[in-house]
Amino acid sequence: MPPVGKKAPAFTLPNQDGRKVKLSDFKGKTVLLFAYPKAMTGG
Repeated sequence: MPPVGKKAPAFTLPNQDGRKVKLSDFKGKTVLLFAYPKAMTGG
């Protein structure tokens, strides 16, 4: 995890439709990345 205030490393993740999206696709825009780290796990 990058420190607060530092740029995030390049990454690619699937969006809600399963299509791959790169962070660089949003260059020049504000991006909010929200994750559910315990989603799809037991308990």
